[in-house]
Amino acid sequence: MRIFETQTYIIMKLLHQLIFVLFISVFIFSCESKQEGNKLVTTSENNSAKPKKVKNIIFLIGDGMGLSQVSASQFYNDKTSNFERFSVIGLSKTSSSSDLITDSAAGATALASGVKSYNGAIGVTPDTLAVETIIEQISPKGISTGVISTSAITHATPACFYAHVKSRRMEEDIARFLVNSEVDFFAGGGLKFFNDRKDGNDLLKLLEENNFEIQTEELPKKTSKKKQAILLSDKGMPTMIEGRGDFLPEATQLALDYLSKNEEGFFLMVEGSQIDWGGHANDADYLITELLDFDKTLGVALDFAKQDGETLVIVTADHETGGFTLASDDGDYNKIKAIFSTDGHSATMVPVFAEGPGSEIFGGIYENTSIYDKIKSFFIE
Repeated sequence: MRIFETQTYIIMKLLHQLIFVLFISVFIFSCESKQEGNKLVTTSENNSAKPKKVKNIIFLIGDGMGLSQVSASQFYNDKTSNFERFSVIGLSKTSSSSDLITDSAAGATALASGVKSYNGAIGVTPDTLAVETIIEQISPKGISTGVISTSAITHATPACFYAHVKSRRMEEDIARFLVNSEVDFFAGGGLKFFNDRKDGNDLLKLLEENNFEIQTEELPKKTSKKKQAILLSDKGMPTMIEGRGDFLPEATQLALDYLSKNEEGFFLMVEGSQIDWGGHANDADYLITELLDFDKTLGVALDFAKQDGETLVIVTADHETGGFTLASDDGDYNKIKAIFSTDGHSATMVPVFAEGPGSEIFGGIYENTSIYDKIKSFFIE
């Protein structure tokens, strides 16, 4: 009996030793080591390191861009769509405070200031009280800011990032807000609201007095150290079909070159405005050409962010326009055709794409105001 007990004890001891060795081996292999300079660093140490901070944010808004519009960028693109480069995708609910179906003004007010307001509101609450925009909140911290649009720069979406008026129709008042804003770089249309005004004032002179370099003929190849005011058409920019060319991706690159010189970081809002206009017109060619232009601009933003390492890229829409659908062509499942169900907006949720440091918080389903909250969290503690 004692011999059996002794043998059992020896076997149990050997088993314990074997289990211990196996545990140590698993731990060592899970902490795969690599050499960094003269220091041996394990993977577990690397995983505990803090991720890179968000220094810059590029916020791209495809006005009127729903999921079917994004799908069209895949089907009608000669290259792989840049939407496929994003690793985090969410969904945003877009209703305004006044209506189930939002307009661009209320939608952009939610994105720029985190407040649900009525359709037509530009940077104001439902009681028409001014609410601070993200640009107004971060500019005092020394962060550079920019706004780009293929519409007039005084149009609803870009206006919500710097202006406060009760109606989106008040574009001359909106232009005055821009002159006195903290925006460092802006590009788009809307020249007439600065130099051909009903009140007779020439806001271009005021822009010059506020240290802006003004361009009204063409997009410059490079910028000076002055603030940049680029106004290349009286109202909205020409359509892609009319020959706008690469204004949006080139203006975005120009803005990134200019804004990235600031060591404190930057915030840039870029709007593909006329995706919405193609939807309103129920014109598939108009919509898709504008969408592909926006897709190309995403590539500029993503390439910059990849090289920079501290830039977060966010893409969303203020709402969907046209009830746009890609459907089978007369029952042929190998062919698609564009179908519209309305010439207005729809209440469908819109996608949110994010790539770069901090992108993980953009997954899920949430109100459009949450996008503002998430952006703000990177700049203001």
